[in-house]
Amino acid sequence: MTIKLYENFRSVFYSPFYLVEALGFYRDEGLDMRIISSDAPQPIPGPDAEDIWWGGPMRLLVGRDQDPACQLVGYCEVVTRDPFFLIGTEPRPSFQMSDLKDCRLATVSEVPTPWMCLQDDLRQAGINPYSLDRIGGRTMEENVHAFQDGTVDVIQVFEPYVTTLLSEGQGHIWYVSASRGATSYTTLFANRHTVADRRGECLAMTRATYRMQLWLRENEAPEIAAVLAPYFPTLDATTLTDCINRYKAAGIWGNNPILPRDGFERLRDACLSGGLIKSGATYEDCIDGELALAAMQEVDGNGGVATNKAEV
Repeated sequence: MTIKLYENFRSVFYSPFYLVEALGFYRDEGLDMRIISSDAPQPIPGPDAEDIWWGGPMRLLVGRDQDPACQLVGYCEVVTRDPFFLIGTEPRPSFQMSDLKDCRLATVSEVPTPWMCLQDDLRQAGINPYSLDRIGGRTMEENVHAFQDGTVDVIQVFEPYVTTLLSEGQGHIWYVSASRGATSYTTLFANRHTVADRRGECLAMTRATYRMQLWLRENEAPEIAAVLAPYFPTLDATTLTDCINRYKAAGIWGNNPILPRDGFERLRDACLSGGLIKSGATYEDCIDGELALAAMQEVDGNGGVATNKAEV
């Protein structure tokens, strides 16, 4: 049976998901996968949805906030730290959050998680995030143009905007959001009944993902970029390599599929402090941790090669 796996949009920080497919790890598990792309984040799946997505655990939190009966559950984390950066017009090697008080800041509008996390960083530093001179309603591309023409001083962006601005001498990294520590950012998720009914396939997907994570950890950026090139036809090899190097250095990609409690709770608390949700669901409500542990045991127990096929 074909498994439909939905991505929100094409992004470099989602690279591990493309690697699982490109390296043949799904195929090796006997899985018939179909990655379905979109140009914008998809709506939160309803209770009857039977497919699988990758996306932020933020969706699990918002889903339960909107409907306490929501049964979406995450089971295989891939992006374990925040992939966004603050880029400023001048070097700021000793950057502090208080530096933003005197700047015109443009933040991400395409999805809520980057601003939710940043506003919580500001609160932790004793700063009211809504006291800043902030533009929050424009796309990253629009913010880059505003940064280049000097109408904003700092922008919140992900790759490849970071690499492009740095390589052209137009910006400087002020803040690497991943430096705050574990912040659960992207996981495989589905309705709980789907995970139960297709548990063998979900386990096989998790094994394939863990094998990819082992490969990703052991290989350097040029080799990784060569595999990913077909997924990013508009990026030259040097740019893609630099993006991967920067993300690997920041540690945004997990070494295993476990979604840690501290990363989930940091994300939940940021969504609460930012007003995205009114009530915070528990880790146990939102996360199935058994699949990751089982997949790791099976792969590690077979010398890094999973031998079990999906139950289809």
